[in-house]
Amino acid sequence: MGKNTGWLGMAMLLVALAGCGGDGGKDVTGGKVADVTFLADNAAWREQRKTELLAPDGWTSLVGLHWIELKSHFIGSGPGSGIKLAVGPAKMGMITQQSGRILLTPERGVDLTLNGEPFKGRVELQSDRDPTPGVVGFDEGKGLLTVIERGGRHALRVKHADAESRTQFVGLDYWPAQEAWRVEGRYVPHPPGKTLTIVDVIGVANESPNPGAVEFERDGKTFRLEALGPPEGPLFFLLADRTSGHGSYPAGRFLDADGPKDGKVVLDFNRAYNPPCAFTPYATCPLPPAENRLDVAIDAGEKAYAKPIKVL
Repeated sequence: MGKNTGWLGMAMLLVALAGCGGDGGKDVTGGKVADVTFLADNAAWREQRKTELLAPDGWTSLVGLHWIELKSHFIGSGPGSGIKLAVGPAKMGMITQQSGRILLTPERGVDLTLNGEPFKGRVELQSDRDPTPGVVGFDEGKGLLTVIERGGRHALRVKHADAESRTQFVGLDYWPAQEAWRVEGRYVPHPPGKTLTIVDVIGVANESPNPGAVEFERDGKTFRLEALGPPEGPLFFLLADRTSGHGSYPAGRFLDADGPKDGKVVLDFNRAYNPPCAFTPYATCPLPPAENRLDVAIDAGEKAYAKPIKVL
């Protein structure tokens, strides 16, 4: 099957439903003929979203998050490991903290790569806060190990293409696409350099660039969302609403938008999506700030993920 066959087929189906469906081609929420381009674009976006989640190194491939507490740890999947991995070689090597640096000394005879290149001796692993993070490959590239830094602490993040959360993925669920939830808001710029405190699920607070806010109208009321990112965009929003825990993911959702144009920003809530924590317990997701907890039910975008039920 070609790369774009899936979303094109979905788009064609939506177009057909819009033109000759049992509801007369009307948007059941707005009572008007659905825009063909709008439906096709949303179908393409949803397919791309699924593709990224299910990539071999996507968020559904996470299998571990291990904090580096001591000066040195033996790591591997075997019983003698101080940091025991869920997958990979029984003995992978030794991880060492040294003056803020994270070093990996591989076990003799273990095949590992660093950023795609084989290595044998001790190497330094750059974290996700560095310009070029180090990615250690194992299991012939199906497994990936990286270092993350949160609040001055370091941890090993482990991914594997054979993770159950990836191989047993049950699919995404959405509210019907509604043009009424694609709204144009007014951009309110903040003074240069302003930041907003964002706390993540492990309790670490970070100051994030907060270039402005977007105000939009819904049901005769004005709502406001604080934006994160560079002043010119693209913009990123952490939001919660009345559907959080009542249809959508309880901890809130993410939303991306282009930067302001002529003082306006388009917010397409049909593309509100779940954070990685909805799919794996090994992510460190940021939480919506108080300013972005809205007293309105945004019944659009991605619903809460229904994880597969294990049969004992």
